[in-house]
Amino acid sequence: MKTMIYGVDLGWASQLESMGYQWLDEKGRQKDLLAVSKELGVNAVRLRVFVDPPKEAFWQKRENETCMLGFCDKGSILAMAERIKAQGMKFMLVFHYSDHFADPEFQDMPKAWKGKRGEQLEKQVAEYTREVLKALRNHGVCPDWVQVGNEINHGMLWPEGSLRKNPERLVWLLNAGYEAVKEVCPDCRVITHLASVMDDTQCLPFLENFFARGGKTDILGFSYYPYWEKFESDKGKLTAKLKEYKRRYHKPVMIVEAGGLDYDEEGGYRIVADCIGALKELEDQEESGVFYWEPEAAAKILPDKYPLGAARLTAEKTLQYTKALRAYRDC
Repeated sequence: MKTMIYGVDLGWASQLESMGYQWLDEKGRQKDLLAVSKELGVNAVRLRVFVDPPKEAFWQKRENETCMLGFCDKGSILAMAERIKAQGMKFMLVFHYSDHFADPEFQDMPKAWKGKRGEQLEKQVAEYTREVLKALRNHGVCPDWVQVGNEINHGMLWPEGSLRKNPERLVWLLNAGYEAVKEVCPDCRVITHLASVMDDTQCLPFLENFFARGGKTDILGFSYYPYWEKFESDKGKLTAKLKEYKRRYHKPVMIVEAGGLDYDEEGGYRIVADCIGALKELEDQEESGVFYWEPEAAAKILPDKYPLGAARLTAEKTLQYTKALRAYRDC
């Protein structure tokens, strides 16, 4: 029987806890966030790690846009990983290879790495990846999955790892990360993560280059955000697209980021249910999964009012999950 991973990204959790936020279960009782998540059927947590993030854990993304990063340095990730494993849950770690969020618009090289090029940068990627994973391994909390890069459709570590400017170098950098993961945590599965799963123009250029040049990966991971891409969630279309990628590239697939508007509980529920339904239709794949991105927060409490959560503010600094995550239990 296929193993289903029902995950949540909780990268903001430790920072929110430090600010005094707490969470309620379905009956209105205050509990640890991981315990509340587990009661809803969550069996895995996704965390991100930045190289040298701002100590205050906020990033001025644009002139009028401040983003909360979460406590995502190596030490903070170790502490949270220990909590995750103590709950008997699985753990995914995402290397952004940046000092802040990396995505299709931003793949900024860490400040400390600027000026590194070619083999020197490859060695830096490998060394840093090993360093973080060794810290986790030494505490008995190796991740079950590692993402080498985050939403890397157009590359990472720009300009050295730009898909357009240095397509071969990009693959070398990714393979350096892959090999470092396998060296430290041999049983860990490596995920290659792209945004916009439904958009061939955003995914195929990367995938064709990656596999043509010998890119190494265990799983293809995708983001599924109907709101940002202005389409209605559709299980049938998502199923067809996932099957297509699986057939083309002979790799298992996962949805490693998904989400809906925090105030649209039914819409969020449908997105999660559609992802689960699509993944269950995949054949010859022992493990499938979906991760809801930062469901523990609500737009009202975030500096940039990021709208795609799955929690409501019930009182001052008190949050409760909406219906959206119940799809993990129901489906």
